[in-house]
Amino acid sequence: MTIKTPVDHPDYETLTETTRGEVLRPDDDGYDEARSVWNGMIDRRPAVIVRPTGTADVITAVEFARDHGLPLAVKGGGHNVAGNAVCDDGLTIDLSPLASVRVDPAARTARVGPGATMGDLDHETQAFGLATPGGVISTTGVAGLTLGGGVGWLSRKYGLAIDNLRSVDVVTADGNLITASEAENPDLFWAIRGGSGNFGVVTSFEFDLHEVGPDVLFGPTVYAYEDAPDILSRYAAFAREAPPECAVWANSVAAPPLPVIPEEIHGTTVLVLVQFYAGDLEEGETVLEPLREYGDPIADAVAPTPYTEAQRLLDDLYAEGARNYWKAPNFTELTDATIDTIVEYAERFPTGQSEILLHQVGGAVNEVGPDETAYPHRETAFIASVAARWEDPANDDECIAWVRECHDALDEGATGGTYVNFEGDQEGRERNAYGVNYDRLAETKAEYDPENVFRTNQNVEPVRQG
Repeated sequence: MTIKTPVDHPDYETLTETTRGEVLRPDDDGYDEARSVWNGMIDRRPAVIVRPTGTADVITAVEFARDHGLPLAVKGGGHNVAGNAVCDDGLTIDLSPLASVRVDPAARTARVGPGATMGDLDHETQAFGLATPGGVISTTGVAGLTLGGGVGWLSRKYGLAIDNLRSVDVVTADGNLITASEAENPDLFWAIRGGSGNFGVVTSFEFDLHEVGPDVLFGPTVYAYEDAPDILSRYAAFAREAPPECAVWANSVAAPPLPVIPEEIHGTTVLVLVQFYAGDLEEGETVLEPLREYGDPIADAVAPTPYTEAQRLLDDLYAEGARNYWKAPNFTELTDATIDTIVEYAERFPTGQSEILLHQVGGAVNEVGPDETAYPHRETAFIASVAARWEDPANDDECIAWVRECHDALDEGATGGTYVNFEGDQEGRERNAYGVNYDRLAETKAEYDPENVFRTNQNVEPVRQG
């Protein structure tokens, strides 16, 4: 049965009666907050929002959407730039009430609910001097970040978030709850690790943890942008030899109003090398010294920093509510031509909040085979996040055009792959995101979601039989 008049259909009352958590309709208090996501460009209005208190409510919501032919979206932290967490005229499952984190310090594992943020996870694990890789903004949802791969400061040392995933509990399209791990339903476990939200609603994640902190070496060194070509060239050479404890991200961006940056520099384009070292702090000082002492930095604020603070220091620069559009090509190396393109486009940012951010990957991420998990981009050394950020809808066309033009110009030196969590379009680049693993993902999709119930995502269409 399909609901023909979703606004007033009586079956919504049945959904409310059979759900323990909140069920919100457009006129209800809390509806607008529940449908909001990080990217201010996204303004979708679900017919109904379910905020479950447990797995039973998730099953009820999935079955209701499936049986009534409603589009279904799943919201964890709501941080995905494409806005896949909400849908128009369908059912959105808002998992934010399910934000528990339970740490077993003896086993060095954490059991994490799908509504938890990286801030929730780091707060609990650091109480025991432990952490798992993932995210650099504390408000990022653990679920969406992990399902797409999960890149963070610790990834060069310990891999992606999915490389530290032990098991998941998943509500599938038929309303069943199953566990997936290397031992149980290994085909689904393979697909979950990088296949985004295509295979069900994960209601629990189990992660391995590692000794980290409490302090790490962290902070920015800031250079005048006229020096960017030389600094980026030296950065590329440094990155090739950097130990896995070290991750350095290079950001072409308007200088933020930080106390360490002279006021007259605020708002001008600069190159910021954000440096992270998880290991012996004295060794880290020695490792990072070539980057910090070369040339004539405007500012240098690399210092011992609590890991939880490092994980949230960038939050204000990426606060919710602005309009955002991103593209993210992958690279195995930074050539002179790629550096020249970055500098060219950074010198004509469409807004003062735009950026071209090079995420250093490599290390442990490259030690996993491209077919061992659904995430295929194991050769990647850098992800270039080309990001426009603005406030006025009148600037939409200009900002989107700049991102696309920069992305296309960078394409010559890129691998052709993209990191699914950084892809600003809701659809259309699935082959680039899933690469050589797309066909296997489509076969797994046909087994667990043959009707493509979970399609509000970077979608993998199931292989059609016959």
